[in-house]
Amino acid sequence: MGTSTSPLSCFPVLLLLFLAAAIPWPRLAHAAGVGGGKWDLLKHSIGISAMHMQLLHNDRVVIFDRTDFGRSMLALPHGKCRHDPKDFVLQVDCTAHSAEYDVSSNSIRPLMVQTDVWCSSGSVSPDGRLIQTGGSNDGERSVRIFAPCNGCDWEENSSGLLVPRWYATNQILPDGRSIIIGGRNQFNYEFYPKSSSTDTLFDLPFLSQTNDPNVENNLYPFVHLNVDGNLFIFANNRAILLDYTRNVVVKRFPKMPDGHARCYPSTGSSVLLPLKKLKRPSVEAEVLICGGAPKGSYFQAIRGSFVGALSTCGRIKITDESPAWSMETMPLARVMGDMILLPDGQVLMINGAKSGVAGWELGRNPELYPVIYRPNSPSGSRFHVQNPTTIPRMYHSSALLLRDGRVLVGGSNPHEFYNFTGVLYPTELSLEAFSPGYLDPGVSHLRPEIISPPSQTKLKYGQSITVRFSLSGELSSKGVSVTMVAPSFTTHSFAMNQRLLELDGRQVKPVSKSVYDVQVTIPESGFLAPSGYYLLFVVHTEVPSEGIWVHIK
Repeated sequence: MGTSTSPLSCFPVLLLLFLAAAIPWPRLAHAAGVGGGKWDLLKHSIGISAMHMQLLHNDRVVIFDRTDFGRSMLALPHGKCRHDPKDFVLQVDCTAHSAEYDVSSNSIRPLMVQTDVWCSSGSVSPDGRLIQTGGSNDGERSVRIFAPCNGCDWEENSSGLLVPRWYATNQILPDGRSIIIGGRNQFNYEFYPKSSSTDTLFDLPFLSQTNDPNVENNLYPFVHLNVDGNLFIFANNRAILLDYTRNVVVKRFPKMPDGHARCYPSTGSSVLLPLKKLKRPSVEAEVLICGGAPKGSYFQAIRGSFVGALSTCGRIKITDESPAWSMETMPLARVMGDMILLPDGQVLMINGAKSGVAGWELGRNPELYPVIYRPNSPSGSRFHVQNPTTIPRMYHSSALLLRDGRVLVGGSNPHEFYNFTGVLYPTELSLEAFSPGYLDPGVSHLRPEIISPPSQTKLKYGQSITVRFSLSGELSSKGVSVTMVAPSFTTHSFAMNQRLLELDGRQVKPVSKSVYDVQVTIPESGFLAPSGYYLLFVVHTEVPSEGIWVHIK
C-alpha cells in the first residue's frame, strides 16, 4: 500500500533491466479498426500524474495527484509557491500538483492545491462545483471546492470533515448532498455540506466487519445509489443496502461466490449498469463488479511473488427480492482496471495489470488491451477485446468519459516519488484518448448530431422534451435511444457517481430530409437521477452523437 517498502529495492539493476526487456509490448496501439477502437496521444506530459480526474460542465477536466511527491514538472504561475511546514518532502514548493485540462484546446492550466489530496475522493454538487474531500497528512480532513469558471482555483477548508478520510468514497444523494463513506480506520460516514441534523458521525459496523486488519481490502468501497434511494455498498467481498436516512441496513446481499476481495488493495472495479424503463412502477438496477486479486495476493506481492489477477465478474440485480450473483469470465484477467460507462450503454474495461495488487511496486504485467462489455448480449458473448495501447497504466492511473464520446486516460505512478528511470514502470505524465469503435470514420453516416435543445439547457423532473437531431445517412430500423450520463470522479479504479439512464421515449418522427424529432421524458425523481449536470446523447444503431450538457434541478 502507500506506505509499503518496495520489494524491488534489493533487486540488482541488471535483473530489473532483464525483467523490463522480457515484457511483451504490443505494437498495435494506434491501429484503427471498426469495433476495435483507436488510441491517440494527447499530451506527452501534463507535468503531473493523473491520479484523480473529474470532468466538469465547461468541458474541462480537473486533474491532481498528491502534494508530497516532491516537485512536479508543472510550475505554478507568477512565482506562486505552496508553503506547507507539514509536508514530508518539500515545505516550500513552487510546482503544481493539480491542473485543469481544457479538452477543446488540448491545453493545461496549473492549479494551486494547498493540502495533500493523496488518495482522496469527490463528487459534483448540483450547481456544478467539484466537492473534493479528504486525503493524507494535512489534507485528511480537508474539503476543497473548485468552481468551473475561467481563472478559478481551489478554495480549501482544512477542517471541513469531522474525521480523517483517506481512501474514502463519495456519493451524491437525491437531495444534492454528498455522503462520504469509510476510509482508513474509519468505519462510519458523514455528509457534506453540514447541517444541524447531520453535523455528526454515523457508525457503519459493516465496514469494520469487512476489514482485514492486515490487508484491509475494504478501502474505496464501491457505492451506488439504488433506484429506491438507498445505497448499495460493497466492501471486500460483501455488500449491503443502507438506508442512510435512518442509518439502518435494509438488506444484506450474498457474499461474492468466489470469496475473493475486490476492493483496495485487491482492486477490482464496479459499475451500476444502465438504468432503463424508468416509468415502470419498479425500475430494475444491476451492479457489475469485475477483476481484483485472489486471496493472499498482497502478502505474496510484498515478498516479490505476483499472483495472477482475477478474470471473473459478478453481476447482481440489487432490486430483486432474493438477489443472487451471476458469475462471468473475462477474456483477460485484470487488477487495478477502470470500468467506464459509454453513451451507447456498453461498459469499457481499461487500464490495470495482469498480476499483483495495488500499492507501491506491487503490480506486474500491464494489461494493455481494453475490453468492451455488452450487458444486453447473451451470457458468453458479452466481452470484446479492443486494440491495445503501448503505455502501461498501472497503480494511480484513471479514466473518464468525455462529451465527444472518447475516454480520457492518464496517470500511472506505482512509486513513492516521481521515478522516470531505473524502474519497471516509469511515472507516467501523459494523457491519451481511447476512441471506441462508434467513433470510427466508417460509421460516421450513422452518427446523429443534436440540433436542439441547446447545451446547458435546464430541465425539471418528469419533464417531457423533444430532442431534434440530424443524420447524414438513412435512419435505421434498429432505432434511436436517448441516454443521459452523470460524469464521474475517477480514482483508484472506481468512477464515483457514474450513472447512465436510457430515457423513456416515443417513436422517432421525421421533420425534414435527414432531420428527426424524438420525445423523451426526464426521470421523475432524484432517486433515479440526482440533481446536477448530465451529458445527454442521441444513440442511433449503437453510434452516439456528441453529447450536450443538461442540468436537472
